[in-house]
Order: sequence, then C-alpha cells, then structure tokens
Amino acid sequence: MEFKKILWPTDFSPNAEKALPYVESLTQQYNAEIHVLYVIQDIAHHESWYGEFGKRHIDELMEWANKSAKKRLDQICDKYLDECRLYIKHIAVGEPAEEIIKLIESEKIDLVVMASHGEKGSFSFGSVAEKVIKNSKVPVTTIPIAQNASA
Repeated sequence: MEFKKILWPTDFSPNAEKALPYVESLTQQYNAEIHVLYVIQDIAHHESWYGEFGKRHIDELMEWANKSAKKRLDQICDKYLDECRLYIKHIAVGEPAEEIIKLIESEKIDLVVMASHGEKGSFSFGSVAEKVIKNSKVPVTTIPIAQNASA
C-alpha cells in the first residue's frame, strides 16, 4: 500500500505532538504530503456564558482564534515538518471528529496519524480518536499516550 496524503490532526497539545515523529517518518518513507488540521470550536452555537455576546463579539473571538491557529500551525510546521516534501495547513470550525472526516474525504487522504487522545483526554483513548476510527474510510493510526502524560 502506498500513502500519498497523510493527515495529522492536532489540538496543539503535547500529546498531539507525540505523533509527529511517526508522521515525519511515514512522509519521508512514502514521499507523501502532510495535511495538518486544527479545528476551532464553533462558539456561535453555544449557550450564552455570563452575560450576552453579540455577533460582533463572537466574530472577534473567532477571528482571534483563527489568527492564533494560523500562527501556531506555522510554528509547528517550521519546527517539526521542515524536511517534509510538502505540507498543507488546514483550519476548520466545528466539531473535531466531523471536520477530520470531512477533510479525509475532500482531500482524498490515504492515512490519518493521530494521538490516542489530545489535551482534554483523561482516558487512554479519546472520544475524537474513537469517532474518527469508527467513521473513517481510510486507515487511522493512533499513537498511544500514557495516562497523565499530557503534562
């Protein structure tokens, strides 16, 4: 089997970064593209927090989140993925597992490499990884992260 497009979804956590050596090795082995995806949680659909937020406030928060995500993706790509033939950065807004599945289909991804759980994971296997594995039409490799390893 040959992998031409590999997806590495990240939540910018140290756990997610533990998948990078595998991503880099596979991309060098197969001379594949790396697609890096960060998903911004869509706050427009949440109930109001303390006080009301107008559309302008939500738009400002989403703009800030998008700028921060772009900056962080650039830092990760420059620091860890500089030797890869090609990497493509993606930012989506929504539910992480759904956005990962959408990107797999739209970009014709061949393989997903991700940590077994991200920043918020308190179990050895996270809900996003589980949803991706159960719904992906391509192979998903999960990198096991020991519990309490997120520090």
